[in-house]
Amino acid sequence: MAKAEIAAKSPCAVQVEKGKDYWWCSCGRSASQPFCSGAHKGTEFVPQKYTAEESKTVYFCACKQTKNPPFCDGTHQSL
Repeated sequence: MAKAEIAAKSPCAVQVEKGKDYWWCSCGRSASQPFCSGAHKGTEFVPQKYTAEESKTVYFCACKQTKNPPFCDGTHQSL
């Protein structure tokens, strides 16, 4: 299994809207972090869909090493 590229070593805070779908980049190649831009094409990575259950601030993982995708779990602190 290939390892995702580290896009950043801190989470991306995003104000999400209830009921809206978001596609989290899992490969780290997207130019529109933390969301998918299609840069994963030709790799084994696929974006992960997240549907907001409520409107709030969410911290998406940008290091792509989280054990709780698409959310930050603090893994970036050990990179």
